[in-house]
Amino acid sequence: MFLEITGSTKKNRELASSITEFCATKLMTTRLANTLEINIELVNDLAKKEGVYGDCIWEDKPNRPKEFTIRADSKLAPRHMVETIAHEMVHVKQWAKGEMQELVRQSKTRFNGTLFGETEYWDRPWEIEAHGREKGLFVRWAETTGKCNEAWTQENLY
Repeated sequence: MFLEITGSTKKNRELASSITEFCATKLMTTRLANTLEINIELVNDLAKKEGVYGDCIWEDKPNRPKEFTIRADSKLAPRHMVETIAHEMVHVKQWAKGEMQELVRQSKTRFNGTLFGETEYWDRPWEIEAHGREKGLFVRWAETTGKCNEAWTQENLY
């Protein structure tokens, strides 16, 4: 996997790199992960500016893309920033494995063989999966890296 991270502080870039690599190992095969190019932009006040904590977009092709840009708000508490990147990595997995495909001309999304038009955010199955996995990925990452005993990983965000 080619990974480039820009913005924010060295500490936040290191956290972003670590969680991205961890999620890649948990969400996809090494063979698939090795074909990906992921650019992470840590954006100051993304939530204030655009109303999102993070987002992810494919950069090359809509069917099984291999190049992605993830943006995450670098002003979030570190735990929340890391969880946001984990959430966006679930979307990378969905696109890269062909589980999700955007049909741009039709303004629709195909997810696991079902076609979706305009759907409320919280009802989108790809968002349900991403929200459902982000915290578990974070906890497993924190345990694996030994960060689970650091105070910032214990933040009560919700």
